[in-house]
Amino acid sequence: MSTSAVEPGTRLAERFRLEDRVSESEGATLWKAIDEILARPVAVLTFAPGFPRVHEVVTAARAASRLNDPRLTQVFDAAEDDKLSYVVSEWVTGETLADLLASGPLEPERAAGLVAEAAEAIAHAHESSLYHLCLRPSHLMWTTGNTVKVLGVAVDAALAGLTTDQPALDDAEGLGRLLYAGLTGHWPGDEEEGGLPTAPMTDGHFCSPRQVTAGVPGYLDTVTVRSCLPDSRRGQSPLTSPAEVAEALADVARPMPIPISYPSTPAVASASHTEGLDVAHRPSRPLPPLPPTPPRVPSPGGGGNLLNRVLMTLVVLLVIAAVGVGAWTIGRSLGSPAIPDASPTPTVTTSAPVTTQVVKPSKAKGFDPLGDGDEKSEKAGLAIDGKPSTYWETEGYTSATLGNLKDGVGLLLDMGKSVQISDVVATLADAPGASVELKVGDSPDLGSLKTVASQKDASGKVTLTPTKAASGQYVLIWFTRVPASDGKFHGTIYDVVVHSPGSA
Repeated sequence: MSTSAVEPGTRLAERFRLEDRVSESEGATLWKAIDEILARPVAVLTFAPGFPRVHEVVTAARAASRLNDPRLTQVFDAAEDDKLSYVVSEWVTGETLADLLASGPLEPERAAGLVAEAAEAIAHAHESSLYHLCLRPSHLMWTTGNTVKVLGVAVDAALAGLTTDQPALDDAEGLGRLLYAGLTGHWPGDEEEGGLPTAPMTDGHFCSPRQVTAGVPGYLDTVTVRSCLPDSRRGQSPLTSPAEVAEALADVARPMPIPISYPSTPAVASASHTEGLDVAHRPSRPLPPLPPTPPRVPSPGGGGNLLNRVLMTLVVLLVIAAVGVGAWTIGRSLGSPAIPDASPTPTVTTSAPVTTQVVKPSKAKGFDPLGDGDEKSEKAGLAIDGKPSTYWETEGYTSATLGNLKDGVGLLLDMGKSVQISDVVATLADAPGASVELKVGDSPDLGSLKTVASQKDASGKVTLTPTKAASGQYVLIWFTRVPASDGKFHGTIYDVVVHSPGSA
């Protein structure tokens, strides 16, 4: 196929139809295309005849296709032949870091959260010996699905012909520059980048973020300096890899995937997020008033009458007896089998309130017993990692009823042992239309798992509470309908928290 034939309407691999030419640069053209089989938009790179690095780009794309971190652009196909070579990848929509900075610096915590997610994702790529090497504000996106996405790992470096002897250090510095940009709205480089002005300088080196923007926390200033400003370190050790940058930012708050309203669920004895739990105003059972304590009898003065002392003693004994009989009568009327001690101040006991605790699943898997047996199990752990920006999702289906291929599909949690279930809180995608059931049992077979709760038209954060006591080793969140997403229908779970009153 000649270059002149590469035009809108061209079909690749009998399924990818080129729609719009997005950009061209030095012999490489980026297209928006349609995957006609899955009915979704995709990004396609094509190359002019004689493009010198086709083999390197296709090889890098094939390697990147094996990465399974959802924060990295997914590569779907890559081909190299004499007629036409191409790379097909995920079409990502949202705002780049440059877009987010158009009106000025971000809130420091938000900037740090975005870069922390990017650092973790790139660290995962480094574990497979894949690198970015050209991190710019256009490569970090906040998607329309409210997640972080890093574009171009391995592929963009191959396109530009970039190589290095120190890839870990180069990517750590790139992450530091992204953090600098997020905190200041400036780019710490020799030229403007992505519409951002160059960072101000003093004494021949770039100012630190705190010297540029007021209110930058000291620890974020330090992380930036250690990663990309060697002239300002003053004895501080450098951050030399994305993993070290991720570790330095491990405690920052992460950007939330969806607006979440937290229901009034019982407080839990754990370090999990509990903001919004209405525990301060939980009503308490009023205690019955205590019977009056008889007045102390003053010691009579010298020469007191013995008869007065006897009469006073009798009065005290009568009061004590009356109090005892009254307490016994009250206890009997309330159905209490215990007879209180005949004392002036009987002790009233109340039962302790039942508290719940978070039970961490030992593992998770995508559950497709009515299909091929597995449903993206490689991503199942992302739903129980405690990070609101990572997620597990089902395969893409052609309809809300799972393409009429099966009655359901879900995420199966192995709790490690049988536990009693108070409730399960699942954070779903914000698109409405999901129908979910909560199934519990001691066997991972679908027929052995009993449905204990369900919710229709679910979205966002949902609480599935069993209608009666339920316990088991396996907890299944079972989708019977899934909402529309990117031209297909997916069930998505960002986070799952299992509450239990204790082991079964």
